[in-house]
Amino acid sequence: MKPYRANMINAICLILMGLWGYFATDGRPPTALIPVGFGVVLLLATKGMVAENKMIAHVVVLLTAVLILMLIGMPFRKALGREEVLPIIRIGAMIGTSIFAFIVFIKSFIAAKKARKTAN
Repeated sequence: MKPYRANMINAICLILMGLWGYFATDGRPPTALIPVGFGVVLLLATKGMVAENKMIAHVVVLLTAVLILMLIGMPFRKALGREEVLPIIRIGAMIGTSIFAFIVFIKSFIAAKKARKTAN
């Protein structure tokens, strides 16, 4: 899979699951919009990834890694502690697509490095 496609899938999942979490939770916690913000930024970065802009690709990888750590850190542990199924599914989906995208990014970096070595 192309990295920009994995990024787009991840971004859309973050936006949809984050909005679902925001509107499904009593009191509309603003922290539920953090993944939405990340998703919007990642979605906007997709065009740069299609153009194979290395700087944008590295920023996307960094943001994705930070997001994975943030989601696993507090929200997922809280959801597990409350034993509510829907928050676990929402946050699990965001973690899953983020990890998937991160793996695709790393594989593409490795492939690009191998291609540079064989070209020289």
